[in-house]
Amino acid sequence: MPPLLEARHIRKVFSSSGGLFAEDKETVAVEDFTLTIDADKPSFTTIAGESGSGKTTIARMLLGVIPPSEGEVLYAGRSIGQLEKDEMRSFRQDVQAIFQDPFEVYNPFYKVDHILTTPIEKFGLASSKSDAREQIDVALRTVGLRPEETLGRYPHQLSGGQRQRITIARALLLKPKLIIADEPVSMVDASLRATILASLHKLYREFDISFVYITHDLTTAYQVSENIVVLYHGTVAEAGGVEQVIKDPHHPYTRELIQSIPVPDPGSAWIEEEIEEKEVDESSAAASMQGWSMCRYAPRCPHAMDKCSTRPPLFRSGAGRAAACFLYDEQEPVEEGNLTQLFSEK
Repeated sequence: MPPLLEARHIRKVFSSSGGLFAEDKETVAVEDFTLTIDADKPSFTTIAGESGSGKTTIARMLLGVIPPSEGEVLYAGRSIGQLEKDEMRSFRQDVQAIFQDPFEVYNPFYKVDHILTTPIEKFGLASSKSDAREQIDVALRTVGLRPEETLGRYPHQLSGGQRQRITIARALLLKPKLIIADEPVSMVDASLRATILASLHKLYREFDISFVYITHDLTTAYQVSENIVVLYHGTVAEAGGVEQVIKDPHHPYTRELIQSIPVPDPGSAWIEEEIEEKEVDESSAAASMQGWSMCRYAPRCPHAMDKCSTRPPLFRSGAGRAAACFLYDEQEPVEEGNLTQLFSEK
């Protein structure tokens, strides 16, 4: 059986016009990313990194919203760009999305019922109105909402957390095999994040739905994920089991990310190791970053060495984990950067 969804060495380049007196520019948002989501083995994988690291671009390519510049995304063994109408319909049902801003998916002139009844009608999921209502009630209760307090209201009459949980209920109605959640809790109150994350994990645990969770927040990734991929400037810096990576980061960038997590005690460190600050000449760093032949993190890295002038592959740095860093060049590289194969070795 082919994988449910597979990204094979996808790369995305955005071009922009420099105007009348400037050269056109190209920005490489994602470079050589490979990931497989199995059809019969649910997984919960986080793609994490700072703003501009390529997380959302990967999500959009996986959803078929934008095409990769190189490589391909396949659904059930077929390139998304070549799917027939019936195959695309199946893809849209099997692979659902939850976006960052829950308000954007609502039409303010319609009651929230509309976002739930539309997929039922479009995909023919119910045999009658009473069956549709029962499915909606079950989906809402699954994500912690009471139908009698939710239905019949307009989006502005609900909180951000309620609106986001309704979008999760909408995805659940379609009985998807994969949900791609792009920063789903970044725009809700901290008090509601745990509730929404618990809803997502419940779908993974009880309904066997795979997740690709996009976030910049390593604390939420640690709460819900099984595996994690840390991105830096469009490339994979580190990957592995979430507990291994968060508690014992191998790549210098991952250590920097973890050290930046706020802690209740000002002045204390979340991890004991301190990362040496390295002064970077911004002009020389920007010039050196124009090409993709070098390690992207080298200008900021306290461990940078001469060999970092070439881009490192993903070296195995332990069981089921890897880091794109020459500190581990005595180890075998991950074959073709296949992250799914890596995760299976834990």
